[in-house]
Amino acid sequence: QVQLVESGGGLVQTGDSLGLSCAASGRTFSSYAMGWFRQAPGKERELVAAITWSGVNTYYADSVKGRFTISRDNAKMTVYLQMNSLKPEDTAVYYCAADRDIITIVAMGAQYWGQGTQVTVSS
Repeated sequence: QVQLVESGGGLVQTGDSLGLSCAASGRTFSSYAMGWFRQAPGKERELVAAITWSGVNTYYADSVKGRFTISRDNAKMTVYLQMNSLKPEDTAVYYCAADRDIITIVAMGAQYWGQGTQVTVSS
């Protein structure tokens, strides 16, 4: 069992930076691939970034490549999403997710989900 709690959301202006954190509980965090998803009002949930259990391999949606960075600290059982050069279209609820297989995450699935944190980017 893995429980996920996101933090760090808020209201920022276009061009600002914001960092999200996802704290996990459970003894096997280091064996899980992790992902950040987002869902804007009236839109489908989309995968933003994913990272393998080791942190060696990452995946990014084209819309955030070069602006967002996913990382993890297995000792702290935390995964991060650093968001730079934010745009109004980045406004969404951001969710952290975990699964033993990164393929599942990239395929838009995951075994465990957090409750989400709101990110709002004003123009």
